[in-house]
Amino acid sequence: MSEHNIAGKKVAFLLTDGVEQVELTSPWQAIKDAGGEPTLVALDKGKLQGFNGVEKGDTFDVDLAVADADASNFDALVLPGGVVNADNLRVDKDAQNFTRSFFEQHKPVASICHGPWILIEAGVIKGRNVTSYHTLQTDLKNAGANWSDEEVVCDQGLVTSRNPDDLPAFNAKVVEEISEGQHAGQTA
Repeated sequence: MSEHNIAGKKVAFLLTDGVEQVELTSPWQAIKDAGGEPTLVALDKGKLQGFNGVEKGDTFDVDLAVADADASNFDALVLPGGVVNADNLRVDKDAQNFTRSFFEQHKPVASICHGPWILIEAGVIKGRNVTSYHTLQTDLKNAGANWSDEEVVCDQGLVTSRNPDDLPAFNAKVVEEISEGQHAGQTA
């Protein structure tokens, strides 16, 4: 059980096919265990395919299409990784707008592994302290972020981690940031 209670807090998980499964299921469970209410938001309704590395994993039911999602209905956003997932999400205008809205509303955003790619496309990364999967560091630096190789980096409500090994620290920080609520410095 988490030391932080986030009962009643609604958390959007934005992802699509190709998500790194454990980067969805582990934070999802941490949020549920702390009393939060996760919602799976994807590019399309229906089911999506999770992956364990390059192997197909489970399928997951989509709760809401991103075109129909409104950040004002949620308290926080989680962006799991997975190369295919992150690459498809980052070019979707609805996904970019949905992500940007959380920053405009000063709400916590958490992103792991390849997840931060969409933060570049959403135009919210410049000047922010982040980490990610090591292959994204040049992209993030070129977009103006301050990248470092750390287990978890938290900057005014923006939580980032590198890979599934970081999930225990990532999950704890995500729940903590959701419990703290809005951050004035969390802005587009």
